[in-house]
Order: sequence, then structure tokens, then C-alpha cells
Amino acid sequence: MKKKIVLVGAVALLLVVLSGCQQADVVGKQSIASFDAVLQAIPDQIAEDEMNGGWALSAPDGTARFIWSKDYSSGTPHDVMLEVEAKPFIDAGLDVTKLPAGMVIGDKIMVGTMLGDEKLTYKGEVTPLASYEQIVNLKRENIKYHTALDHYGVDLGDGNAFEWAKDMSTNDKDIVFVLNPQMFIDAGVDPTKVEGWVFAKVKTEDKDKQPIEVDKFLKPFSI
Repeated sequence: MKKKIVLVGAVALLLVVLSGCQQADVVGKQSIASFDAVLQAIPDQIAEDEMNGGWALSAPDGTARFIWSKDYSSGTPHDVMLEVEAKPFIDAGLDVTKLPAGMVIGDKIMVGTMLGDEKLTYKGEVTPLASYEQIVNLKRENIKYHTALDHYGVDLGDGNAFEWAKDMSTNDKDIVFVLNPQMFIDAGVDPTKVEGWVFAKVKTEDKDKQPIEVDKFLKPFSI
């Protein structure tokens, strides 16, 4: 009897774990469909980025780009990143020498992260959506769901992200470029004076899934 109870308990635990995995997979799969909807909505703002070995989604006003790699073995500094204009931050007091080395390139600021060093293989054509699917399939931990804004997003590390609406028909923020303001504040920026960016408290969750509010720079667009 004791062995049967232990076995039943183990099966129940396995079902809970599998259920949790399936739920997480739902987020990944749904993020692909919603990202595809964004790509289809702004085809003229999606382009190949040869310099960074991937694809770039440009903001409607041209002031920012989300870039994601075709191949993690390409040797680029970041596999996923944001590229934003430096001028608004400099005009708000930024001392570029106080930012990490390599973060400012020309008149742009780059933030991002490496996802790995794998040489990616594709079953079909290498497209912007197919390269995003590689992130979901291989680096699922970098795909997030932001409950407060009803957004999916790619975690770029250090509190930076690119987010998009789960359903653009019911959301006024279809795409959002997200920056952690702290490193800019530490480098002299007055966060209330960065033109083109909203400095705001954003509702999110901590690592224990408890609700918290954090400061962010946001550049949202309705497309």
C-alpha cells in the first residue's frame, strides 16, 4: 500500500510539472503568432541587417531598432539588441564616457545580450519570423509575457527589452522599446528630459512572481 501511495504521488507530481511546461509552451507559441502579426503589419520597417548578421525592426519614426540574429555563431557582440539614437540622452545630460565601453557606436547606443554560440540550422527559408522562432525554440527563457501591458517580449538583459502587443486590435501600445534608465541616470541623465522617451513606473513581477513597480524608459508605438 505504501509503495502504491508513493507511486500515485509521483505520477501526480509529474502531471503538475508537465502541465506547467505545457502552459509555458503556450506563451512561446502564442508569442510567435503575435510577433508574426507585427511583422505583417509593418513590412516596410523590417529589413535584413548585414552588419549585425540578422534582422531589424525599425520604429515608425526611425529613432530605434530591435535587432535579432540569424545565427548565434556569427561573432557579433549581441544576438538580440536595441539600437537607439544617442542624441536625446546626450541632450538630457548623458556623459557617454560613463557608459560601458562599446555601448556607444557613432551616434547610436546599443544594448543587448548574447544568446549562445550555436550555428543555427533552418528547415526552410531563413526569414525574420524563422529567426524569431529559433529564440523561442532554443532560448525560451528570453521570451517573456508582461501581464500588466498584455505584451510578449524578448528579454535583452539588464532590464532592457523589446515588447509587442499580444493582440494589436485591443492594445494601444503595439510595439515598445524598453530601456533600464538606471545606467543612464548614473551617467548624468535627467530621466524627465529625454525627448522621445517616457520615463514611467511599470508594473511587473519579481523573481517570486510578486507584483512590483520598476522605473523604465519606454518608447511605445501604435502601428
